Parts: sequence; C-alpha cells; structure tokens
Amino acid sequence: MTKAEIINKITQETGINKREVGIVVEAFMEEIRVSLAENKENVYLRGFGTFQVKHRAQKTARNISKNTTLIIDAHDIPAFKPADSFIAKMQ
Repeated sequence: MTKAEIINKITQETGINKREVGIVVEAFMEEIRVSLAENKENVYLRGFGTFQVKHRAQKTARNISKNTTLIIDAHDIPAFKPADSFIAKMQ
C-alpha cells in the first residue's frame, strides 16, 4: 500500500477532504522522522508498535572482489518493532 492509497482510504472512511488528510499524514511522518533522526527519541504507538533508534557499533568489513578491508563507522539506524497485539492480529 502506498501513501496515496492510505490517504484515499482515510478520505473514504472519514469523509475528510483529501488535501487535509494528506497534510496530516505528511505531518505525522515528519514528526516521526524528526523524533528519530534529530532528537534520537523513540516513538511509541500503543497497539501498533515502536519506531526506535538502534545504534550500530563500528565494524570491519571486507570487499572480497578487491581484497581490501573497510572500516564502517558507528551509526544510528531507524527500526520498527510491532506491538504484541499487532502481531497477534496477523496470525
């Protein structure tokens, strides 16, 4: 499902203007991005899941085609962990 399909579905179910729904969906996604990327804060959505920041330590990798060793710096990545109730609905 794409973002446009989500916006259309919400518009059909609520009767709210498509443009307004689009603005709300964009603002929601931006708030999650800002919380994770800039503030390094996890986002908890009860009954849905958690968007969290995971730290990856520095590591050594190899490029086998060139036979060289690379150092991959430590970095943060976004991750999503679904809630137990969400997982239960999938089964």
